Amino acid sequence: MPHSEENPWTITGQTIAYDNNWISLTEYQVINPSGNPGIYGKVHFKNLAIGILPLDNKLNTYLVGQYRFPLGEYSWELPEGGGPIGTDPLESAKRELLEETGLKAGKWSELQRMHLSNSVSDELCIIYLARELEQFEAEPEDTEQLRIRKLPFEEAYQMVCRNEITDSISVAGILRVKLLLAEGVLS
Repeated sequence: MPHSEENPWTITGQTIAYDNNWISLTEYQVINPSGNPGIYGKVHFKNLAIGILPLDNKLNTYLVGQYRFPLGEYSWELPEGGGPIGTDPLESAKRELLEETGLKAGKWSELQRMHLSNSVSDELCIIYLARELEQFEAEPEDTEQLRIRKLPFEEAYQMVCRNEITDSISVAGILRVKLLLAEGVLS
């Protein structure tokens, strides 16, 4: 018997357990798809996640290295950040690229939209490809201690293959561009 795409969950109550400028955590009292009562926690993100894969005319890209507090470890990843919901995500991407790398791009295209952890959050990510790059001064936020690394795109792809890049936005963006290069869509 095929399953319906209709919502099988019924919300019977909800309580906001935590709220700040970036996220809120709500605990829902529910009737689950099997008809039994239960709870479900959802993290609501107040910004879109934005990722940018800068790619120059020699097929070099740029990674940003930083210590990630939630992971308790250092991470190499694409330039990324957030943009307020309701604003143009491309403008947020342009701001993040300049802040983190000092780069401006003359050509932008959307690579991918994805939900980053759809079992517990509603966070939506948009990844952009930035081409026709020009170098300016980086303008990192005061909470960021960033290292910028310019490298051949193929090396970034190999870092994904060796699990040296584990950030989901970076993995998705790099693999998408690798496919586009292999298909001859990009050069």
